[in-house]
Amino acid sequence: MINILLHGCNGRMGRFITTYAAENEDMRIVAGVDPYTGVPNEYPVYASITEVKEKADVIIDFGTASAVDALLDFALANNTPVVLCTTGLSEEQLSKVNEATGKIAILRSANMSLGINTLISILKTVSKPLAEAGFDIEVLEMHHNQKLDAPSGTAIALAEAANEALDNEYEFVYDRSGRREKRPKKEIGISAIRGGSIVGEHDVIFAGTDEVITLHHSAYSRAVFAKGALSAARFLAGKPAGMYGMNDVINA
Repeated sequence: MINILLHGCNGRMGRFITTYAAENEDMRIVAGVDPYTGVPNEYPVYASITEVKEKADVIIDFGTASAVDALLDFALANNTPVVLCTTGLSEEQLSKVNEATGKIAILRSANMSLGINTLISILKTVSKPLAEAGFDIEVLEMHHNQKLDAPSGTAIALAEAANEALDNEYEFVYDRSGRREKRPKKEIGISAIRGGSIVGEHDVIFAGTDEVITLHHSAYSRAVFAKGALSAARFLAGKPAGMYGMNDVINA
């Protein structure tokens, strides 16, 4: 039995994970952490991770960026692997995450869906030949009006996958309103749209002369992310220290 500590248990994703974890006989949520403790749960919920008493085999994190430092401190103190799904981390926090992987297992992914991670693999294959053929690269993402960070962590991950294939020579551009010039060759534009209840839409556009190739992914329910997070937790429990990704889960 895999015992899970759910960080951010009363948020949208936390509720989905709670529901789907109950359908898996090999895992259970032993405790949750959320500043909003008034939601009824079948497991104890703490306002702060420092209050948690239960022993967990793995932590699933869908909290906020501001809570990640305390989460990492707790995980290191208790030698607990972390499925880290929170986006919008600062450079200082990312450095702390990388440092922590020397002592604990961390699986970090901006998006837990199989489809997005397959798209990332595709980008690593097609970006170089298309860029060499003169195609410009743009990333467009759309999310609901409650999402705090923009652009999404997934959009950045898609841009990074393309740039990795291009020897990291391209610059990310988030706003062109302050300049009047032709589009430079080596840039990847990243645009964000916020509105309504859009779960998640991502497009990677390769715009060439007289033709356009668009790679598109739509998430119609947060269930895809919840199921991916639980698969990641199952994979990560018991793993040695290091940094892991969803590709490791997919290829396991």
